[in-house]
Amino acid sequence: MAYEVTLPRLGWDMEEGSLAVWIKKDGEFVKSGELLFTVEGDKAVQEIEALDTGYLRILPDGPQPGVKVPVGTLLGFLVPENERDSFVFPGGVSASTSMATADRVTNPVVDLRAAITSEGEGVLPVAEDAKPRRVYISPYAKRLAQGLGVDWQSLKGSGRAGRIMAADVEKAATAPLVAPKLAGIASSLTTSIPPQAIPESVTRQPMSQTRKKIAEHMATSAHTVAPVTLTAEIDATELVGLRKQLKADAALGGLPLPSYNDMLAKIVAQALLEHPHMNAQIVGDEILYSNTAHIAVAVDTERGLLVPVLRDVQAKSLRQVAREAAALIEKTRQGTIAYADLQGATFTITNLGMFEIEAFTPIINLPQCAILGVGQIIAKQVVTDAELEMVEIRQRMVLSLTFDHRLVDGAQAARFLQRIKRLAERPYVWLVGS
Repeated sequence: MAYEVTLPRLGWDMEEGSLAVWIKKDGEFVKSGELLFTVEGDKAVQEIEALDTGYLRILPDGPQPGVKVPVGTLLGFLVPENERDSFVFPGGVSASTSMATADRVTNPVVDLRAAITSEGEGVLPVAEDAKPRRVYISPYAKRLAQGLGVDWQSLKGSGRAGRIMAADVEKAATAPLVAPKLAGIASSLTTSIPPQAIPESVTRQPMSQTRKKIAEHMATSAHTVAPVTLTAEIDATELVGLRKQLKADAALGGLPLPSYNDMLAKIVAQALLEHPHMNAQIVGDEILYSNTAHIAVAVDTERGLLVPVLRDVQAKSLRQVAREAAALIEKTRQGTIAYADLQGATFTITNLGMFEIEAFTPIINLPQCAILGVGQIIAKQVVTDAELEMVEIRQRMVLSLTFDHRLVDGAQAARFLQRIKRLAERPYVWLVGS
């Protein structure tokens, strides 16, 4: 029996991906466990191992590298030795029809009103002699549709069994406004945006899957959350002094040198445990509070901004955090980061200080409710005692906290940022642990 090779799911929330490159060639013998092909998900490229042994037969009209298709799309087969000569591809198989046919549905023309369920499904009423049609939509696509103001009930999905995907919502959001025929509105009311002249001296470049996902994610965040940003200038003199001491110790013992991001990750982790309302997310009509601190740290790469996750930071030493962060950042920049290492964060830190940026307004990384922006550390003259008219040179740094006002009140966020400020100014407090 020939074994199907399909596009795998790299993460629990992955709905689509693309074949990056075949590692094995068509007709080549493949052993179970050998690398077969690579898949590009939302933000990671991952090598996929063969689950069975046989001769690889790539589907002739299957998905081409770089083409985004739903999870589970048929890519080819692994054919055993005894079937090698007699094997034939299923008749008429294509990338759009290669999914399992058991859950395929026929969609009759229907009224575009639906009863929506919490799982992102709806049953559309139809004519008396037709059966009602169930509409499937991914949770992420549903949130995107709500954020962009798209009536997803009227869309025709491109996913398995007509499932509405994020790409379908985006396409509808950018399409000209056409009056629904079922509503009986005259086509003369149809509006469209006139095309703009494109200069000849331009260079066209297809948008990568990573950039598409970043654009999609940022647009969803901008249309969904109620963002507010608080800024606070902190005295980072003690933090700078601590790192200098650790640097000298690392030179002697070959130990990993914690970065300022590593230190801030430890600080934020402790502050999150003390202020659990900042470690929350909205899921449906509920608020989920995390009991652990999974801190994502934004990393600039050639493929775009990626956010690997440091897990259970509150339970690890600063040295452990530094060691794990260095390994994750290296994998991220080399493009070998696992999809799972980019998922599950409860809070994000993004640092632009190395680019001489003092303060900025970061965008929340949904479904998290807050993100901390870190600016450049600058030596400044500071009044340390107004009565004695004492002025000192101190290391100063601006922290920018953007939070979702749907979840968190201003005073709560202010206390959280104030706690981060206190811990950064007195690092011995969090170094000794609880």
